Amino acid sequence: MNLQLKKWDVTEHMDNEEYISEYLRSAFESGDISEITRALGDVARARNMTDLAEKMGISRQGLYKTLSENGNPEFATIQKLITALGLQMSIITSAKPVRNRASSLSPS
Repeated sequence: MNLQLKKWDVTEHMDNEEYISEYLRSAFESGDISEITRALGDVARARNMTDLAEKMGISRQGLYKTLSENGNPEFATIQKLITALGLQMSIITSAKPVRNRASSLSPS
Protein backbone atom coordinates (compact mmCIF):
# COMPACT_ATOMS: atom_id res chain seq x y z
CA MET A 1 0.00 0.00 0.00
CA ASN A 2 1.39 3.37 -1.05
CA LEU A 3 0.29 6.20 1.24
CA GLN A 4 0.39 9.66 -0.29
CA LEU A 5 0.29 12.67 1.97
CA LYS A 6 -0.76 16.13 1.00
CA LYS A 7 0.58 19.25 2.72
CA TRP A 8 -2.14 20.73 4.93
CA ASP A 9 -3.27 24.18 3.81
CA VAL A 10 -5.33 26.22 6.26
CA THR A 11 -6.84 28.27 3.43
CA GLU A 12 -8.77 25.22 2.24
CA HIS A 13 -10.71 25.31 5.52
CA MET A 14 -11.61 29.00 5.47
CA ASP A 15 -15.06 28.49 4.10
CA ASN A 16 -17.06 30.55 6.60
CA GLU A 17 -16.81 33.93 8.29
CA GLU A 18 -16.97 32.53 11.81
CA TYR A 19 -13.88 30.36 11.23
CA ILE A 20 -11.97 33.27 9.69
CA SER A 21 -12.94 35.60 12.53
CA GLU A 22 -11.85 33.09 15.19
CA TYR A 23 -8.60 32.38 13.32
CA LEU A 24 -7.70 36.08 13.19
CA ARG A 25 -8.86 36.72 16.78
CA SER A 26 -6.56 33.99 18.01
CA ALA A 27 -3.62 35.43 16.07
CA PHE A 28 -4.22 38.95 17.39
CA GLU A 29 -4.62 37.68 20.96
CA SER A 30 -1.20 36.03 20.71
CA GLY A 31 0.39 39.48 20.42
CA ASP A 32 2.99 37.97 18.08
CA ILE A 33 3.39 40.22 15.03
CA SER A 34 4.69 37.39 12.84
CA GLU A 35 1.69 35.23 13.78
CA ILE A 36 -0.72 38.09 13.04
CA THR A 37 0.94 38.74 9.67
CA ARG A 38 0.88 35.04 8.79
CA ALA A 39 -2.80 34.74 9.71
CA LEU A 40 -3.71 37.82 7.65
CA GLY A 41 -1.74 36.33 4.75
CA ASP A 42 -3.61 33.03 5.06
CA VAL A 43 -6.96 34.81 5.01
CA ALA A 44 -5.87 36.99 2.08
CA ARG A 45 -4.85 33.89 0.08
CA ALA A 46 -8.18 32.25 0.88
CA ARG A 47 -10.06 35.37 -0.25
CA ASN A 48 -8.16 36.02 -3.53
CA MET A 49 -4.96 37.99 -3.16
CA THR A 50 -5.36 39.71 -6.53
CA ASP A 51 -8.79 41.17 -5.72
CA LEU A 52 -7.66 42.31 -2.28
CA ALA A 53 -4.53 44.00 -3.65
CA GLU A 54 -6.67 45.82 -6.21
CA LYS A 55 -9.08 47.02 -3.48
CA MET A 56 -6.09 48.21 -1.45
CA GLY A 57 -4.50 50.03 -4.37
CA ILE A 58 -1.28 48.00 -4.34
CA SER A 59 0.18 45.30 -6.57
CA ARG A 60 -0.47 41.62 -5.95
CA GLN A 61 3.28 41.06 -5.65
CA GLY A 62 3.52 43.92 -3.14
CA LEU A 63 0.80 42.37 -1.00
CA TYR A 64 2.50 38.96 -1.08
CA LYS A 65 5.82 40.59 -0.12
CA THR A 66 4.21 42.58 2.71
CA LEU A 67 2.58 39.47 4.16
CA SER A 68 5.60 37.22 3.65
CA GLU A 69 7.70 35.84 6.48
CA ASN A 70 10.21 38.67 5.97
CA GLY A 71 7.56 41.34 5.43
CA ASN A 72 7.10 44.16 7.87
CA PRO A 73 3.69 45.68 7.14
CA GLU A 74 2.88 49.16 8.36
CA PHE A 75 -0.25 49.63 10.43
CA ALA A 76 -1.87 51.56 7.56
CA THR A 77 -1.38 48.54 5.29
CA ILE A 78 -2.89 46.19 7.89
CA GLN A 79 -5.88 48.53 8.25
CA LYS A 80 -6.36 48.65 4.46
CA LEU A 81 -6.20 44.86 4.28
CA ILE A 82 -8.71 44.41 7.10
CA THR A 83 -11.07 46.83 5.36
CA ALA A 84 -10.59 45.09 1.99
CA LEU A 85 -11.44 41.79 3.70
CA GLY A 86 -14.72 43.32 4.87
CA LEU A 87 -13.66 43.17 8.51
CA GLN A 88 -13.16 45.76 11.22
CA MET A 89 -11.00 45.94 14.32
CA SER A 90 -12.26 46.60 17.82
CA ILE A 91 -10.48 47.36 21.04
CA ILE A 92 -11.58 45.54 24.19
CA THR A 93 -10.31 45.57 27.75
CA SER A 94 -7.73 42.91 28.41
CA ALA A 95 -8.44 40.22 30.99
CA LYS A 96 -4.85 40.64 32.18
CA PRO A 97 -4.21 43.34 34.78
CA VAL A 98 -2.28 46.30 33.36
CA ARG A 99 0.42 47.80 35.51
CA ASN A 100 -0.27 51.45 36.30
CA ARG A 101 2.46 53.45 34.59
CA ALA A 102 2.25 56.33 37.10
CA SER A 103 2.88 54.01 40.05
CA SER A 104 5.83 52.38 38.29
CA LEU A 105 7.45 55.81 37.84
CA SER A 106 7.08 56.86 41.49
CA PRO A 107 10.17 56.58 43.65
CA SER A 108 9.91 53.94 46.36
